[in-house]
Amino acid sequence: MGTDIHGFIECRWDRRLDEDDRSRHGAIDLAHLYNGRSYVAFGSLFGVRDTTSFHPLADHRGLPPDVSRETLADFECWGSDASGASWITWAELEAADWDEIAHEVDDCVHEYRRSPGGTWETHGRNSGLTRFAELSGHTDHQTLHHAGRTYAEGTEWPDGDRLFRIGRLRRRDAVPDRDWAAVWSVMRTPANLHGDEGVRLVVWFDG
Repeated sequence: MGTDIHGFIECRWDRRLDEDDRSRHGAIDLAHLYNGRSYVAFGSLFGVRDTTSFHPLADHRGLPPDVSRETLADFECWGSDASGASWITWAELEAADWDEIAHEVDDCVHEYRRSPGGTWETHGRNSGLTRFAELSGHTDHQTLHHAGRTYAEGTEWPDGDRLFRIGRLRRRDAVPDRDWAAVWSVMRTPANLHGDEGVRLVVWFDG
């Protein structure tokens, strides 16, 4: 059984017109913005499933004491199936070192594509495995999906304007914009109104 992420983006009302009301409100269900399942992302952000690649940014903090009513109601519906609850502010996400290199070589082979400027840009992990099988000469499932356990760090397979390589992830590759851009965009917008500390992502996991 796999593990999926659930949660809410919360905002704090923080205007001078009503300084006494600093309660949190659930702005949007995470399900509307992210529907992936990436254990390396869950580990990099919250220390769930993958605990070896990066030190998590917000490791098992539990629900915040001032959690919004909307978030709490959804969380309680999961009962004992909910685990790994945590939260992270937009300020913390903004301050993170997204170029940090993983502690260990990634199990997955990395695919790069050449940009119009001639540089190699990350395209995916374990993507293009049919072509990688042709280049590497391996067809068994274990080797193809866990090539980082078989080949030394830095091993490369050039393929025209793309490249397959064994290496370490950057934190930004573990939590790629192609999957998380909608989440970051929604958090960034109210942060411009309420401050970076006034917006946070509250999550939990199942499975």
